[in-house]
Amino acid sequence: MKLLEGKVALITGAARGIGNAIAHKFAQEGCNIAFTDLALNEEHLANINRAAEEIAAHGVKCVGYASNAADFAETEAVVAKIKEEFGRIDVLINNAGITKDGLMLRMSEAQWDAVINVNLKSAFNFIHAVTPIMMRQKGGSIINMSSVVGVHGNAGQCNYSASKAGMIGLAKSIAQEMGPKGIRANAVAPGFIETAMTAQLPEEVRQDWMKKIPLRRGGQTEDIANVCVFLASDMSSYVSGQVIQIDGGMNM
Repeated sequence: MKLLEGKVALITGAARGIGNAIAHKFAQEGCNIAFTDLALNEEHLANINRAAEEIAAHGVKCVGYASNAADFAETEAVVAKIKEEFGRIDVLINNAGITKDGLMLRMSEAQWDAVINVNLKSAFNFIHAVTPIMMRQKGGSIINMSSVVGVHGNAGQCNYSASKAGMIGLAKSIAQEMGPKGIRANAVAPGFIETAMTAQLPEEVRQDWMKKIPLRRGGQTEDIANVCVFLASDMSSYVSGQVIQIDGGMNM
């Protein structure tokens, strides 16, 4: 039997990148998928529709929704649609995120607000909307996408680091609040993952990263997806309030 057979997962920011890899892995494990992503133009909307078709090809139900995860009202509305369409929500993965890097002395208020709103407030929005559903179901798994810089910080990323540290504190707090209702909450903290974004880094920067990683390689998006499958499945039924670093041993 597949690990997530019959479950419904809601994943934010899953039209591409790590969120998309998680959606595909969950679908392979028999999970029906509802995902959201931002659609500022027709191209973005086409990407959402294409991603939904590709995920559904694994033989599960998949619907992509154009929605701004940082908007509280939009989130309440889209979660209501998903509940109506799928009937239940067993897993929530708060994956939506952006970066607007810069040193503190040069960082604008707009850069700070944008990253905090998309990366952290979106998680509040979705947890606020989804937990009543999970409470009625008497169970659920919430997974917050953090980062190793949320654990250890990083110069030039004070906004991003703060948002990802917030994801850890949020997961731990929800684990305490919702544990008696059968709802688990955990955070995963990826390190250097091979994505389209990291592929654009100068080679010397990439090599510097590799020297800091005991496994001497970057991680794959599937590495993140595999851990998320574990946290979403009944295999982790006694795991809650934890932070799992997926970084090849970079930050021990």
